[in-house]
Amino acid sequence: MSSLPPEDSLIRYPCDFPIKVMGKSQDAFLPAMSALVQGFVPDFDPATIEVRPSRSGNYLGLTLMVRVHSRQQLDDLYRALHGHELVSVVL
Repeated sequence: MSSLPPEDSLIRYPCDFPIKVMGKSQDAFLPAMSALVQGFVPDFDPATIEVRPSRSGNYLGLTLMVRVHSRQQLDDLYRALHGHELVSVVL
C-alpha cells in the first residue's frame, strides 16, 4: 500500500472505523476475530460486535467497530484480518 501524507487522507485519526468481516459459520470464528482485533486495538469491546448469519446459515458477517489512532494501525489490522485462515472477506 502506498503511504499518503496525513493531510491527503480522508480519514482523521483517531476515529471509530467499521470493519466488515465474513467467514464460515463455526464456533471458533467470533472468538478468533475478537482476539485478533484486541491485539491491535487493546480497548476493543467484543460486546460491540454485530453478528449477521447468512441466509443459508453457512457464513457469518461481523461488523467490528474499532477506534484507530493511525493509518498504520488500520492497515496492520486489515492485513492481519485478510491473512487469517477463518476469514473469507474483509471490507
